[in-house]
Amino acid sequence: MGEGTIEAGSSDTQFRLLVDGVADYAIYMISPEGVVSSWNSGAQRIKGYTPAEIIGQHYRAFYTEEDRAAHEPERNLRLAATEGRVEAEGWRLRKDGTRFWAHVIIDRILGDDGQIIGFAKVTRDVTEQRLAAAQLEEAREALFQSQKMEAIGQLTGGMAHDFNNLLMAIQSSLDLLGRYLPTDERVQNLMGAALAGVARGKNLSQRMLAFARKQELKPQAVDLVDLVYGMSELIDGTLGARFQLATRFAFRLDRVLVDPHQLELALLNLVVNARDAYGDEGGRIAIEADVMEAPHADVPGLPEGRYVRLAVIDQGPGMDERTLARATDPFFTTKGVGKGTGLGLSMVHGLAAQSRGRLVLRSQPAVGTRADIWLPIVGPVLADAPQPLIAVSPMTAPVEALHVLAVDDDVLVLSTLKALLEDMGHVVTAASSGDRAIDLLRGTDRYDVLLTDYAMPKITGADVALVARGARPGLPIVLATGYADLAMDAFPGMLRLDKPFDRAKLAHAIDLAIAG
Repeated sequence: MGEGTIEAGSSDTQFRLLVDGVADYAIYMISPEGVVSSWNSGAQRIKGYTPAEIIGQHYRAFYTEEDRAAHEPERNLRLAATEGRVEAEGWRLRKDGTRFWAHVIIDRILGDDGQIIGFAKVTRDVTEQRLAAAQLEEAREALFQSQKMEAIGQLTGGMAHDFNNLLMAIQSSLDLLGRYLPTDERVQNLMGAALAGVARGKNLSQRMLAFARKQELKPQAVDLVDLVYGMSELIDGTLGARFQLATRFAFRLDRVLVDPHQLELALLNLVVNARDAYGDEGGRIAIEADVMEAPHADVPGLPEGRYVRLAVIDQGPGMDERTLARATDPFFTTKGVGKGTGLGLSMVHGLAAQSRGRLVLRSQPAVGTRADIWLPIVGPVLADAPQPLIAVSPMTAPVEALHVLAVDDDVLVLSTLKALLEDMGHVVTAASSGDRAIDLLRGTDRYDVLLTDYAMPKITGADVALVARGARPGLPIVLATGYADLAMDAFPGMLRLDKPFDRAKLAHAIDLAIAG
């Protein structure tokens, strides 16, 4: 019995030494009432108290004021007493008042008579693990959002291309019909309405292309202060007397590289959204700009450098998290049926991304919304943006009869384009694919001009143009497209004709191409 007693005492001592030596866990005992009765080195390291300072004190001292007010310490002891064990996570306090995220286990300890004699409590500081998990979740969410926006962008760009083709066929047909329709007012009004519908459709497709980052931009160094003040009359007229417009700009703002016309449209879209958020009550809208540095927590993944942050701020009803998450999705709108296309913010998002910047939205219900456009400051690298293709203006010009090789994979577009060219007096050879066009270019027939669509499957208009450059040097080439992502450097002097185009723009394009 004596030896057994010595061995038991030795085991108890070894166990206490083992517990006291555990530095990564706070391990201590508390009484049934919650009073601390033991304290190991890990508890001192994690919580900051020495044994003399904490033994005899209630363990509620480790809980935040909010949890103490909610009686969380007492509730945990009751649960441990009835269930035998409690496991939880939450904020806990150190001696110096700082918080840490704790993983806590409370185990009930019973005496020989089955009565509760206390609780064993183990606490682990998992703040770093929680932060790492949160950062991983943020990264996953950012990747998901990026993939979602990329997928939606590809879908929207494809829709815009198909939509442009439909508009092209309608525009060409209207141009042809216009020459043979009666001149009475009713017929002309109907024709005007149809042409106005095509124009609105073109504007819609341009917004879709802007979101898909496939619009043609003409970036240049822009002074944002001059741009905003130059729009002041337009903005004031858009807002009306019910609104107060405030502007605030940093003392020194460097110029940014952006398409000024598209930025004006983007800014106007944001102002209109802010106006509409207030409803009929009116309110205050602010336009602000300052200089920021990236990397920045607000714009993860934005390339390092200096940016101007242009903001439109309102104090309207704001958006909840679910609405905010969908705000830049194309065709999503909170304005009701017939009051918006849902492409305004999508267009702003596309412009910012295509300008090597970012659109950042923040909003809280009953607080308001802030939309930030981050735009890169003009620097020696960014200033060397590729020059766009020669664009065709809407002027009209006479053309002589020519042999035109017209290429488009859309049969509807090709047939109406052929009819329009023939009505203009030209001889037309139509090719419904890049393969067919290349065969014709390598043949013996003479052509005065090549008019080809850009976005075609397998062999694109760019491929056809390359073959034309080799097989028929000097052949004038007009590239018809609604896209901006063209290999411009490979085609010096080649003419770009934006789809959908009307008779006048087509005639002018051919005239410019022939003139060289």
